Amino acid sequence: MSILRRLLPVFCWILGLAVCIAVIAVVYGWRQMRGSLAQLDGERGLAGLSGPVRVERDALGVPTITGATRDDVARTTGFLHAQDRFFQMDLLRRRGAGELAELFGPAALELDRGARLHGFRRLAENVVARANPAQRAALRAYTEGVNAGLAALSKVPWEYLVIRTSPQPWREADSILCIYAMWFDLEDSSGSFELNRDALRDACGQGTLDFLAPRGNSWDAALDGSTFPAAPLPGLKFKPLNAEPPTASYHPEPSSRLVFGSNAFAVAGTHTATGAAMLANDMHLGLNVPNTWYRTVLQWADAAGPHRVTGLTLPGVPFTVVGSNGRVAWGFTDAYVDTADVIVVEADPAVERQYRTPRGWVPIEDRADVINVKGQAPVPITTRWTEWGPIFSGPEKHHFLALLWTAHDAEATNLDLMEMETAGSTAAGLAIAHRAGIPNENMLLADADGSIAWTIVGRIPRRIGFDGRLPVSLAYGDRKWDGYLQGDEVPVVLNPPDGVLWTSNNRALGGPAYALLGDSGYDDGPRGGQIRDDLRALAASGKKAVPADLFAVQLDDRAVFLGRWQKFLLEVLNDEAVAQKSARARLREAVAKWNGHASVDSAAYRIVKAFRGHVAERAFAPIAALAEDKYPSFSYRNFIYEDALWLLVHEQPARLLNPENKTWESLLRAAADDVLADADKAGLPPERFTWGARNVLAMQHPFSRFLPAALASFVSMPAEPLPGDSDIPRVQGRSFGQSERLVVSPGHEADGILEMPGGQSGHPLSPYFRAGHAFWSKGEPAPLLPGPAQHTLVLKP
Repeated sequence: MSILRRLLPVFCWILGLAVCIAVIAVVYGWRQMRGSLAQLDGERGLAGLSGPVRVERDALGVPTITGATRDDVARTTGFLHAQDRFFQMDLLRRRGAGELAELFGPAALELDRGARLHGFRRLAENVVARANPAQRAALRAYTEGVNAGLAALSKVPWEYLVIRTSPQPWREADSILCIYAMWFDLEDSSGSFELNRDALRDACGQGTLDFLAPRGNSWDAALDGSTFPAAPLPGLKFKPLNAEPPTASYHPEPSSRLVFGSNAFAVAGTHTATGAAMLANDMHLGLNVPNTWYRTVLQWADAAGPHRVTGLTLPGVPFTVVGSNGRVAWGFTDAYVDTADVIVVEADPAVERQYRTPRGWVPIEDRADVINVKGQAPVPITTRWTEWGPIFSGPEKHHFLALLWTAHDAEATNLDLMEMETAGSTAAGLAIAHRAGIPNENMLLADADGSIAWTIVGRIPRRIGFDGRLPVSLAYGDRKWDGYLQGDEVPVVLNPPDGVLWTSNNRALGGPAYALLGDSGYDDGPRGGQIRDDLRALAASGKKAVPADLFAVQLDDRAVFLGRWQKFLLEVLNDEAVAQKSARARLREAVAKWNGHASVDSAAYRIVKAFRGHVAERAFAPIAALAEDKYPSFSYRNFIYEDALWLLVHEQPARLLNPENKTWESLLRAAADDVLADADKAGLPPERFTWGARNVLAMQHPFSRFLPAALASFVSMPAEPLPGDSDIPRVQGRSFGQSERLVVSPGHEADGILEMPGGQSGHPLSPYFRAGHAFWSKGEPAPLLPGPAQHTLVLKP
């Protein structure tokens, strides 16, 4: 005891010292972080302005930027983007260029290798050089504004303190690289969709390809009402096992098919309370902190008069991406038209340094490059190019695979979309759409005169001699790309008779238009069909629509698609099945409480969804195994397979039964047991195996994965259960979903709705880090126009 008494003061001193050090560290870190908060009030000089610019922020931090010229507004937008979101901008440009390893070291090296294959930094410089004088001036002003905003922070953005590095200045080409980062998100940069189809055909024949990967299905919701005939059962035959079938392996609860894309829909002025057309748009992307978008109101004047543009900007880019200018509103969904082809390249068998073209043998071009890696020596790489694009696979039997992709052409990316900020009608918007160079999107337009329109934005290749569904050789001149479709060749739907338009990443058109546009993985139609039916019901009701009506469609979480699967599962869980295994009784009881919604309290929804996924896994397993032998990364999940699966489980052909099962009945019951295993793994009885227990928001900062839990929650949005899923209008996953919700009638912006997950600022100490997030998570409408100014900053020349 005497020793302990003597040591106690020492222990207390050490503990006190440790506490003091911890407090000092927290205070120091807090002060360092506060040094990178954006300036909200007062006056500041900003070189290059032609006159003062006023920045007013409301309670959600949404800035109204009022300047004398568009260039002044661009310069100020760059200043604000840098102050609130520079690290996000840095990640975007580095993702586009393949330069993330400079920040994160070897962990990002393979991602950079994949990006460098496409050579986007060199292309970005080319795109800048091709910009017209007005675009170049705006881009230059924005770039200078970004660097001024970054320099105005007393400390570097907090993320750089964590990774112990310094931010690099912004360059004009970096804004183009942010657009290229979106190309990676929105299009197939690896040829995987074609390779999946090719592996399926090679392994199982054309009949199986037509069956499992059809061009359309019974759920199609095309704007022209077109359909494709259902494919018959394929001619495959799986050999039954002579011995007792092995116990089929259990796969974890299947995840949702998450299609990068969005919903956009519009009603003509004949159906609205104001007579102006109305647009709704919710773009579906990964949900991270900070959110993809940054809200702004931009105001300036020119020879045409005053302008006000309200909507969403992408930090890193100087123009409004989606919004309304008072005359026209516009929005996007991913088009999934076919803009890339896998090219089979025949190499000279002697040295494999030449390849065959219609003009004969030509050398493969080797492009040397270097990836800078934080903490390590630079890594030299060489990408190999053909006239069609970069080689991404091979050689195998003296053949390479190359990717021919519109993104590799500088013509396919430009800043013409900026002109939407001053478009005066749907007709003007359509003309801009057909010039604009961005990843291919469905564009919906609505104008103040009541007109609505749909078209495709972005370059669309004109194929000669092939349809683009499978890899092809272009070595003999009988097949080729012959430039791009011209504006008058790109399909347009203008003011349809019923006065409604919709697009949800599903196939938009059939017939000749489908042949022109191709297919790079359209979503199947349930989501689009549900939106179509909602809109038609609204139109048929005779009610004149207001923004709340279209907002309700965005929040529609009815599980129409799975309704028949709920009935089918109850048939599977009959009395005989329950008698065989008593645990199935509780499953049946939970399924019987179906409420028809993907709601957080619904166990039935989660069970039915999981059951369908397990049935697909078991039914398609033999086909997938054959295709995986051809292409190890094969996956059927992005095929439109619902009709194929439904036909299989109802026709129940013995020759197509997975040999792991004695009968189709046993396969279906095993899938039901898989759901019981899912619930057991989650530690929940079936009745508590709810959708809300799984669909918990995980909207986190990229650093959350390596920060302690307390700090990770500090830089993340609240983890809360949310309704919605992938096949219904309210698209919602754990870290994927509606990245914004916009509803607006041009000229009536004061009645509009705009909300987004997360807040305006990427800084956790900012009052705007989470401001507005609750509107989005609770599905409560937030106003499109900002409220009264809470802070005012004046920038002067």
